[in-house]
Amino acid sequence: MAVTTKTLQQAIARARNFGSVQEHHADAFIEQTTAQRLGLLCEACGLKPGEVIRRAQIERTYGYQIFNGTRQPSRDKLIQLAFGFRLPLEQTQELLKHSGKSILYSRIRRDAACIFGISHQLNVQEMQELLASEQLPLLGEGS
Repeated sequence: MAVTTKTLQQAIARARNFGSVQEHHADAFIEQTTAQRLGLLCEACGLKPGEVIRRAQIERTYGYQIFNGTRQPSRDKLIQLAFGFRLPLEQTQELLKHSGKSILYSRIRRDAACIFGISHQLNVQEMQELLASEQLPLLGEGS
């Protein structure tokens, strides 16, 4: 049976040492890199990296460096990639968490605008226009 995040957190809090957590819950830890995760998303979505990069409006060379793991994407680049993949909000949040970035938080205006854009299936250009109209930093100018 898969261990939930909550159960894992409880086990970590109760453990006398971290080694015992690793021993009993080794299969609960995420071992994929961001690049591996993006590759799996391409397969699941039936997309090629180049198409995602184009849709995300990320410079081509930089985008391929993200996909091959030689560059680590910023939070904004991951959000742009989520738009490129046309991910729903839940998968966007998972991608951010998996990559060690903070999830979109609805009480932060810019994040709320991004949540709106994702929920309403805007493309990156439309998202940038929304951010500009609200006088919020564009994707690529934030975190």
